[in-house]
Amino acid sequence: MGTYSLPDLPYDYAALEPAITGQILELHHAKHHAAYVKGANDSLEQIAEVREREQIPPTALVGLEKTFAFNLSGHVLHTIFWENLSPDGGDRPDGALADAIDEHLGGFEAFKKQLTVATASVQGSGWGVLAWEPLGKRLIVEQVYDHHGNVGQGSTPLLVFDAWEHAYYLQYKNVRPDYVTKLWDLVNWEDITRRFSAATTAGGAAGA
Repeated sequence: MGTYSLPDLPYDYAALEPAITGQILELHHAKHHAAYVKGANDSLEQIAEVREREQIPPTALVGLEKTFAFNLSGHVLHTIFWENLSPDGGDRPDGALADAIDEHLGGFEAFKKQLTVATASVQGSGWGVLAWEPLGKRLIVEQVYDHHGNVGQGSTPLLVFDAWEHAYYLQYKNVRPDYVTKLWDLVNWEDITRRFSAATTAGGAAGA
């Protein structure tokens, strides 16, 4: 059995309509996310085989490590994405998360505008992300290219918007901003608040 497995969605495939059609959600979860899970497990097996060699040529690991990082990051971000969404989502956060958004990002409307533009303007494939940056102890909005372009800064994703074409193209064609606008109606602030609390608690982590 592989190390990673495809998580069940916390809702039916049709539950997020009309913002995301059941057809797109099923393809996204059962095909694309499943491919990242398989890719991560396959890469781990291949890395283990290389590790058993008496001597490991550097070139034997370069591609495998990159492939593993790509697929594992895709698995992690998609797992967060599903939990970030809810058919009962929308509105805005309150409490400590709302206070932090006010302090670090100029208020909810300014934050919403920044994350919307960040997601809609990712060059190629990637994600718009609200994250907790532990060194500065602050919220940030970032663009993640592909799946793992920003791992060096060590931020913890709290809210992730998938900007890959497979997430929206069948429904929204090339009008990514319309898709991003609809995502706000699905945001599960309860989940994001839980991740924020975990990330800002000593020893806590906001992983999926």
